[in-house]
Amino acid sequence: MTSTTPAADSKAGLSRELVRLLRPFWRVTLFATVMGAIGGLSTAWLLATINNGLHAPGGASARTIGLFVALCAVTLVGRAAAGVGNSMIGQQIIAALRKEISARIVCAPIAAIERYKVHRLLATLNGDVDTISAFTFNFSGFAIAFAIVIGCIVYMLVLSPLLFVLAAAAIALGLLINRNASRRWIRHYEGVRSAQDELQKQYRAISEGAKELRLNRERRQRVYGAQLSGAADTIADLKTRAMRVFWATDAASSTLFFAVIGVLLAAQYRLGVDPRVISGFVIVLLYVRGPVDQLAGALPALGQAQVSFRRIAELTAQFTSREPYLLDDQANACEPERMTVREDISLRAASYTYASSGEAVPFSLGPIDLTIRRGETLFIVGENGCGKTTLVKLLLGLYSPSSGQLLLDGTPIPAERIDAYRQMFSAVFSDYYLFDDLVARDPEMVARAQKWLEHLEIAHKVKVSDGVFSTIDLSAGQRKRLALVHAMLEERPVMMFDEWAADQDPTFRRVFYNEFLPELKRQGKTLIVISHDDRFFDTADRVIRLAGGKIVETITGGELVRGV
Repeated sequence: MTSTTPAADSKAGLSRELVRLLRPFWRVTLFATVMGAIGGLSTAWLLATINNGLHAPGGASARTIGLFVALCAVTLVGRAAAGVGNSMIGQQIIAALRKEISARIVCAPIAAIERYKVHRLLATLNGDVDTISAFTFNFSGFAIAFAIVIGCIVYMLVLSPLLFVLAAAAIALGLLINRNASRRWIRHYEGVRSAQDELQKQYRAISEGAKELRLNRERRQRVYGAQLSGAADTIADLKTRAMRVFWATDAASSTLFFAVIGVLLAAQYRLGVDPRVISGFVIVLLYVRGPVDQLAGALPALGQAQVSFRRIAELTAQFTSREPYLLDDQANACEPERMTVREDISLRAASYTYASSGEAVPFSLGPIDLTIRRGETLFIVGENGCGKTTLVKLLLGLYSPSSGQLLLDGTPIPAERIDAYRQMFSAVFSDYYLFDDLVARDPEMVARAQKWLEHLEIAHKVKVSDGVFSTIDLSAGQRKRLALVHAMLEERPVMMFDEWAADQDPTFRRVFYNEFLPELKRQGKTLIVISHDDRFFDTADRVIRLAGGKIVETITGGELVRGV
């Protein structure tokens, strides 16, 4: 039985991933590869023609000059075709990679996205993909250089097998040196990549936490002086070490290169080799030095690309669980009539347990038995951390219950229908994301948006132009009103508000509870409201109180029932 090392498995996995990405472009890849090979071989033939012309009695003949011109044309066409083909393939792969990673994130379960840190997501989507993009941008040059080197090696072998053995020994030694150096580069760049995660985290800290850092000198000095600067210094140190290895390797390769030429010049008569052969060998070695340097210079970039590719593979592995149909436009178009609440939405013995983190005991919600009747206004209350938002995410189908069931009108919702179920809801979460454009840009939608901007008293600051809000640079309360505009434009039968009134002034808070919610109820909306405003609980048909992940109180019609 054979066994493989983790490194070998990793390389095999990267190779499979690269082949998978290249498969849609195999025709262009094959064409570019063949043209690059033709260009490289033509270059070697061109060098041979030049060498023959230099040593021809009476100078170069018309045939030699004609062959020289033809080979120049073939070489240039081959290089240009390979360059254009490889550049196109590289950018297509990057575009496909960006779309595939984004699709995995869009289709991943909400819980998986929440577990993966935002700064790590951004570092991969920006840093890692850009690293691979930079490598693929130069890939055509590397491919052409490789083809030239192969062509020159073939020419040297044809020119003199004896001298080729000498050159091959030096090449083998150079490859061994570069292989060992490559391992060290990759190790350093893996350290760089880990430090970049931390740097991305601290970038967010100094931008999103700018106000807090102004007010706390110790925190400011720690974030900048220790955490951010430490990550930046680590990256600089590791990259310096990597480049030190690179330049030492480059010096060793140059030494080998010129040593071979020196041996050829010193031993040409002892070896009994025709001076024309020696001349051809020296011309080829001097010419191929440029492509060899180009390939050697690609090794650090290749090392970084390998590390970035591995990080992308790790991210995609986190999001292998995929919700079906989320990006399938045809499936959405063929969706049967929109789901709606005819009687009720309910959780039956439903529970949800978060993944454990370290030694801390993971939070668990439930088991919960809860039924929300059509047209009901339900308030969910409780202390912070008691499970209110978790309960709402179960009700909205954003979390799948660890046990128990989610039912619509008494019927469990199958996995393939969960996205259709979610389309019944509009929601403004406490950690909402504010989009700056409208999904539909028809005149009717724009008119409705303008109406709601006026109704929510922000029309003096925000306009709609070409389906885009003129600004979202507003106060916290006004931004939440703009998020409410989005929710109202969706016209869904069930609406959820997570502490929506928390950022509003007292007047608008009263308007929300005493006018806005009753008006939505008169329209037949089912309302789910997370709130701490006990002064307005009489607005609700029912109030449930959570503690420790369980429903501990229910208030209905002013009567308090304990232990429900």
